[in-house]
Amino acid sequence: MLATVIHAPRDIRVETVPDPVLSTGGDAIVKVVAACVCGSDLWPYRGVTPTHEPHRIGHEFVGVVEAIGSDVAGVAVGDFVIAPFYVCDNTCINCRNGVSTSCLNGGWWGSDDRAGAFADGAQGERVRVPLADGTLVVVPGPVGDDEVPGLLTLADVMGTGHHAAVSAGVSAGDSVAVVGDGAVGLCAIIAAKRLGATTIIAMSRHPDRQALARRFGATHVVEARGDDGVAGVHELTGGIGADRVLECVGTKESMDQAIRSTRPGGMVGYVGVPNGGPELPVRPLFNRNVGVNGGVAPVRGYIEELLPDVRSGAIEPGLVFDLELPLARAAEAYAAMDERRATKVLLRP
Repeated sequence: MLATVIHAPRDIRVETVPDPVLSTGGDAIVKVVAACVCGSDLWPYRGVTPTHEPHRIGHEFVGVVEAIGSDVAGVAVGDFVIAPFYVCDNTCINCRNGVSTSCLNGGWWGSDDRAGAFADGAQGERVRVPLADGTLVVVPGPVGDDEVPGLLTLADVMGTGHHAAVSAGVSAGDSVAVVGDGAVGLCAIIAAKRLGATTIIAMSRHPDRQALARRFGATHVVEARGDDGVAGVHELTGGIGADRVLECVGTKESMDQAIRSTRPGGMVGYVGVPNGGPELPVRPLFNRNVGVNGGVAPVRGYIEELLPDVRSGAIEPGLVFDLELPLARAAEAYAAMDERRATKVLLRP
């Protein structure tokens, strides 16, 4: 089959790789209907995260089950399924505590599972899914092709934006500022509105993303960064800062922006994958009673909650995909996102 392989910074290739095979009784083979490129995939693409040897890449996909192991009971051949960006059993103590990203038996796409069998990267024609009963979420059919982009966001970005809002404690009547206008930041705006925020400030410099942010529920846009950006948020929130700030980038600058935009006693929810040396200034946080909460989003636990709203059209996270390409043009997809010519690229095998 064909799959995406990263060889070095800015060296993405679509190559022929071995077909996946069932290796344990609890796994499944899924034929990929759609995958995508994530903002976090750009860290190895840009060389920020080193690539020591060629390896498979991609961690977001939806598809149709083609085969199952003898122990699989929760999914069946022919089911349309959503896979979160990681593998989990959904039964261990960490999963039950709502932190399935720390599953005691889990793992990551594009690497060996705990039994030593390979779990394919998501940007390919097929994926072997370990722990299929815990990892996969079945979408009751029929599933229309127009639903695919929205369903694919539940594999990562919609659930991650939701986790930022939940971590910050967004509730009815809150003022919320969102740092980052990528797919996760835009989905965080959806999440903030869904949870009842009435003032939602999108921090964005890109007119196309500003327009989408407003469609998703943003009431204001602040284009400035640094001191001017913080001042812009304060001006819109009575001079004190936002009740909740959602950090969706992962750099030192974005975390600083988020913390200083938060009112005394407020909360930062952070989901940006940390790169560029973000650190927490404990004394300023202490002095202003600002809290920080978040981390790797346990999106598997959010899929069932968010799925009805995606399917009904109550929320439209699929609109973050502004470019669709065939899998064979994966290198172009990475370049488009790296150069900010696209917010998020959907790949069709």
